Amino acid sequence: MHQTDKTVDGFRFMPPSLAAWIKSSIPDNSSGADIPWAPLRKPLSQTMFALMTSAGISLKSQAPFDMERERREPTWGDPSHRELPRDTREEDVAVNHLHINTSYIQRDLNVILPLARFAELAQEGRIGGLAPTSYSYYGYQPDPRMLLETTMPRVVARMRAEGVEAVLLTPA
Repeated sequence: MHQTDKTVDGFRFMPPSLAAWIKSSIPDNSSGADIPWAPLRKPLSQTMFALMTSAGISLKSQAPFDMERERREPTWGDPSHRELPRDTREEDVAVNHLHINTSYIQRDLNVILPLARFAELAQEGRIGGLAPTSYSYYGYQPDPRMLLETTMPRVVARMRAEGVEAVLLTPA
């Protein structure tokens, strides 16, 4: 391991039996393939950020994530995404997710999508800016192929068009 390498244990706070069950469905990476990592090319104070969450947030004016289908088909998760303007507030959103407690998000959107905090960071000059669009998708994806092959390429194209250089992902 290099001096700057970090190990993240995403299962640290889970009950061991739940962690073992989830780990059993994750493909083996024993091939030695590196996880892609791209260091920032310039200081944070010059970097354009976008925010993305897996909390299933939509604007009230948008179609909600399809929780009804998931209730009928428990191994399905809505693979679409929603685009949220950077001036989005709690009263503008609906949180559609069957797998998380959404009450905290409804009280303070910044706990999962820190739009106001990033606006402050941009105002203070600590980051270069916050892109006009932030993104939400539905984190429950037993089969993520459509999310990865269809949805995320659209999101990436939009981010590139808006000059995004770094993304803060807040998993729900």
